[in-house]
Amino acid sequence: MKHALKVIVAVLHLLLVDAITKELAIHYLWKSGVETVSVIPGFFNLTYVENRGCAWGMFQGHVWPLALFAILVTALLVWRRRDFFFLQGPSWCVKTSALAETFLYAGIIGNLIDRLWRGYVVDFLDIHWDEAYHFPCFNVADILITCSAALLIFLSFKAPKSVKKAG
Repeated sequence: MKHALKVIVAVLHLLLVDAITKELAIHYLWKSGVETVSVIPGFFNLTYVENRGCAWGMFQGHVWPLALFAILVTALLVWRRRDFFFLQGPSWCVKTSALAETFLYAGIIGNLIDRLWRGYVVDFLDIHWDEAYHFPCFNVADILITCSAALLIFLSFKAPKSVKKAG
C-alpha cells in the first residue's frame, strides 16, 4: 500500500508538470501568435502543435479510439502490474521498475487528459537537424513514456534471471 501511494503521489506531480508545460506552450506560443521560438538555432525549437493522432502523428483524427486504448492499457497495467513490473527482487530492480511504472502511468494519463479535455494532444518540443531531419514534436508526457520504455528494456537485460522468472 505504501508503494502504491508513493507511485500515485509521484504520478500526480508529473501530471502537474506535464499540464503546466502544455499550458505554457499554449499561452506563450499559440495565444501569442508566435507558434515557433528557436532555442538552439538549427537544432531545437519550441513549436506549438495540436496532435490529433498518436506517436509520429499516426491515426490522425481518431481521438476517441486512442483515448479508449489509453484507458484500457492503463487499466491492464494496474490490474496485471506484477506481470509488467518488478515488485520484488534486488532493491535496484524494484526501484527502477517503480520509476518506470510511475513514468508510464504519468505519460499515458497526461496525454489522455489532453485527448479527453481538448480533443488533441499539445506537443511543443521540436528537435531537428537544420532542414534535413525533423523529429516529430513531443511533450513531457511523451518523454515520460519513452524513459519508461528505456528503463523497462534496461531491466529486461540487466535484472537477475531468478527475478525475471519469479516476476
